[in-house]
Amino acid sequence: MQKEGLDIFGNKEVIGLSIIAAELTGMTMSIFLIILNLPFLYIGYRKIGTKFTIHTLYGVIVLSVCTAYLHHFEPVTDDLFLATIIGAVILGTGVGLVIRTGGSLDGTEIIAILVSKKRPVSVGQFIMIVNVFIFILAALLVFSLETAMYSIITYYIAYKMIDIVVEGMEELKSVTIISDVPEEISDALIKQLGRGMTYIQGQGVFTGEPKKIIYTIVTRIELSALRSIVEDIDPNALVAIENIADVSGSNFDKGPAH
Repeated sequence: MQKEGLDIFGNKEVIGLSIIAAELTGMTMSIFLIILNLPFLYIGYRKIGTKFTIHTLYGVIVLSVCTAYLHHFEPVTDDLFLATIIGAVILGTGVGLVIRTGGSLDGTEIIAILVSKKRPVSVGQFIMIVNVFIFILAALLVFSLETAMYSIITYYIAYKMIDIVVEGMEELKSVTIISDVPEEISDALIKQLGRGMTYIQGQGVFTGEPKKIIYTIVTRIELSALRSIVEDIDPNALVAIENIADVSGSNFDKGPAH
């Protein structure tokens, strides 16, 4: 029972549910794997397209065959913590590569992709939320609480890896700067960072005075230098920083400026 329970965090969400259903009913996992994926494949066909659905169906078939074949091999390690970390990294990287190239490994990823396009939640975050409910269900109905907790750790690491692969490893930041000396700050930033910037015309609510608001995008590495430059010129400047998943166009160079 312990080894079969660990398979849940070695596979994806629909397969996890298939394992639970197979344990409860005594039927083979492959039957539930096909049945549970059909509604999601239909949604993918209607909402995303035929090409995506074919890629996903191919991924489901390959994953199912490989899972059934590799299940009979002896585990590389019996250390659950080591298996959790290494398995999560491999799992997240593989799923991220599949999603990045236009496919999916099971039905819940189809829903995750659709939700991420309309809501401020990443693919990895949505998958993590779904898995928490699956792990709780598994702990209550079939497997031990310890196995479920290891699974949650695995999928937390995996969803981080999915986001890194899908959205890129380099963290980009959008920065909005409000200061009484915007020209001086922008000149210094251009000279020292070499990043393009935009003035946004604004107006103070209390003073009614027009203001030039600086907007720019920098990498995580450049952020510390930007803060230092702004603080040296105007310690009272307002600096607002937001995370950006990706940037394209305007000849934006994602590497550090030279």
